[in-house]
Amino acid sequence: MAFLLSDEKQMHLSHVILGSLKNLEQASLVGDEAQALREIKKVIAEHMKVDAELEQKVRRRLESYSRPVPEGSQEWDVLYQKTFEEELRKRKLE
Repeated sequence: MAFLLSDEKQMHLSHVILGSLKNLEQASLVGDEAQALREIKKVIAEHMKVDAELEQKVRRRLESYSRPVPEGSQEWDVLYQKTFEEELRKRKLE
């Protein structure tokens, strides 16, 4: 399920990611650290946006079933996950 992160949490996560990348021998930072943080935060925000769009699409699809499936039930969870993964594959994000 999609979730939102505050600007502060996105920035904190950006710092954590950058710190992890800097610790890798295979990676090296070329350029400005502040720019790298902005790019990481941008990717996080874009991913969250796509996730939210997919969640809305999956929910609409599940609501369109002729037999209603109660949200929170085991059946709903399985259908939600299956449908979400199918949408990811359609968008080639998996």
